[in-house]
Amino acid sequence: MSLSVLLVDDDPTRAAIVELALREAGYEVVTVVNTSTEMLTQVRAMRPDVIIIDRDSPDRDTLEHVCMITRDDPRPIVMFTQDKDRTLMREALEAGVSAYVVDGLSVERVRPIVEVALVRFEQWQALRRELDQAQTNLAERKVIERAKGIVMKQRRCTEDEAYALLRKLAMDRNQRLAHVAESVITMAELLT
Repeated sequence: MSLSVLLVDDDPTRAAIVELALREAGYEVVTVVNTSTEMLTQVRAMRPDVIIIDRDSPDRDTLEHVCMITRDDPRPIVMFTQDKDRTLMREALEAGVSAYVVDGLSVERVRPIVEVALVRFEQWQALRRELDQAQTNLAERKVIERAKGIVMKQRRCTEDEAYALLRKLAMDRNQRLAHVAESVITMAELLT
């Protein structure tokens, strides 16, 4: 199965060459657009596997749209450009570009560059999921600690006993401990 590609290029002649290079590399080019606004619309409509942007120098609009795609509907993005500016390169990578390639595109380089972008994107997504999970775990721990404090005060018991009471309640109700802790906090706030 070949990957579907959305090609963004504001130069029709260059876009035809890039499209041919992509097809020769085994990719299915689902659509070619010439503006970043069209890119956003087409990503939502076509749901391509990869986005390839070929610009002499990416403008603010392009980077803003890349940022929106990365936030709302993340996918690997490869940017081919002639611009070697480190600041622009950093901004593109921060916006969500998986691979920033300077000095053009050749048929031989397309597949390896896209493959690297796919791997880098998968790694980035895994790190993002890990970070989200760590943040969720931390927030849940804070809620559980707060609920333990409430139970300790109300029942005049130790921290271990309060935790055991919360855990038993969670098991009895077949709910997550964090959910039960939130309920305890809500009830305590209601009663004070």
